[in-house]
Amino acid sequence: MSRNAKINALLLLAVAALAVLPLVLGLGDHKEEPFAGADAEAETAITEIEPDYEPWFSPLYEPPSGEVESALFALQAALGAGVLAYYFGLRRGRRQGEQRATAASEAASVSRDIPEGD
Repeated sequence: MSRNAKINALLLLAVAALAVLPLVLGLGDHKEEPFAGADAEAETAITEIEPDYEPWFSPLYEPPSGEVESALFALQAALGAGVLAYYFGLRRGRRQGEQRATAASEAASVSRDIPEGD
C-alpha cells in the first residue's frame, strides 16, 4: 500500500469515527432534539437570555418541513464540494500539463545537444 493510500485510509477512518462516535457515546440524549443545528441552539440561547427579542430580518424562503430544509442544505454542500473539486482538479491538470511541457522541451533540447554518430 502506497503512502498516499495509507493517508487516505486514515483520513477516511477519522471521518467515519467523527460521524459515529457522537451516536455511540450518546451525546445529546438529554435533549429534546439531540443533534439540532447551530441555528436552533442559538435561537434557544437568545430566547433564554432575552425572551422579548425580535429578529431583525425574516427568511426569504421558509421550507415547509425540516426534511426539505435538510435536503436543501445537503444540496448546497454538494454544489460547494463540486465547485471546489472542479477548481482543484483544474489546477492539478494545469500543473501536470506544465510539467509535461517542461519535460518535453528539456528532452527535445537534450536530443539536439547529442551529436549524431561520428
